[in-house]
Amino acid sequence: MYLYVQNRCVNMIAHLFNAPLGDSEAAIGVGTVGSSEAIMLAGLAFKRKWQNKRKAEGKPYDKPNIVTGANVQVCWEKFARYFEVELKEVKLREGYYVMDPEKAVEMVDENTICVAAILGSTLNGEFEDVKLLNDLLVEKNKVTGWDTPIHVDAASGGFIAPFLWPELEWDFRLPLVKSINVSGHKYGLVYAGVGWVIWRSKEDLPEELIFHINYLGTDQPTFTLNFSKGSSQIIAQYYQLIRLGYEGYRNVMENCHQNAIVLKQGLEQTGRFNIVSKDIGVPLVAFSLKDNSRHTEFEIADMLRRFGWIVPAYTMPADAQHVTVLRVVIREDFSRALAERLVLDITKVLHELDSLPARINAKISIVDEQKNGTVIKKTAIETQREITTYWKNFVMAKKNNKNTIC
Repeated sequence: MYLYVQNRCVNMIAHLFNAPLGDSEAAIGVGTVGSSEAIMLAGLAFKRKWQNKRKAEGKPYDKPNIVTGANVQVCWEKFARYFEVELKEVKLREGYYVMDPEKAVEMVDENTICVAAILGSTLNGEFEDVKLLNDLLVEKNKVTGWDTPIHVDAASGGFIAPFLWPELEWDFRLPLVKSINVSGHKYGLVYAGVGWVIWRSKEDLPEELIFHINYLGTDQPTFTLNFSKGSSQIIAQYYQLIRLGYEGYRNVMENCHQNAIVLKQGLEQTGRFNIVSKDIGVPLVAFSLKDNSRHTEFEIADMLRRFGWIVPAYTMPADAQHVTVLRVVIREDFSRALAERLVLDITKVLHELDSLPARINAKISIVDEQKNGTVIKKTAIETQREITTYWKNFVMAKKNNKNTIC
């Protein structure tokens, strides 16, 4: 029963991603523990297929690499380190926070097992241009004789793009896209613990990676890193797919998208923020202060906690690490009323910060400590922690003074 439900989900997701399947052909894929395991499995398939080809050609196969943007999720770094694959990252730049397809293709060499594109960057929700990447890579493969493929990490965007922008080409409609992963516990509307990886065809998943067992009463092929796991998330995914259907998912995603627009417009009306997320992408709003010379995004995030909001503030990867961003992810239970309330609370925080003195960097440990005549350099994280602690104490002291009865 479990295998039947899993295979039904795999087939539905594969059709959603436009896999080139015949009328009676079963899709190739598996349910995983989140997108992390899905990415590990896809990466292993690319590595093994590349190694097999290199062995057949009598060429070295001990230095595989993978090309990604610096905006990839940490699970890609884990895959590279755990399975001994060099990770070649395309650096970001201010104003462009996703992988540049042209620079990515330039970094491809004969040892590249695949290029990983992100459909929904964690940093700002933006979709990378998989179509352009595919076209550039096709041309390079013709010139070099290589057959470097593409994997699409659609952890966040895989259950969004097909419903909001069905004409967008990022999936198996592109010939070099050989595998796609997606998280069921993000916009697949299932509670945490389920992901999916789908392959274009049987040829893209080396047979030697698949294990066959029959002690459960029938032949059961398996390709997972974690064999023993619960089936509840798989059943929940199947339930959501058949309960909501295409129209239901589209309605949910359209609602999330509209609420993200409401939040974005509200923040723009304050005149204090730059919006770094895109309208076409994951329904989230990433924004930064136009002027952070007096107060920072970290202070806004810290003060919003008093209103019950946990809004992460973080710095961008290299070479845009000087840019700090706040991010709000819009899920199906985040209503328009909540979006409007968040804008009001952010406005209150801005007014309160405006009433406080500017950060006095010289007094808050930005000046390096001196011990025995030796200057001790502090890291950016240490400095930021001390600044945050200073402002916590400052705000609490001011609050306590207001509550003091004279």
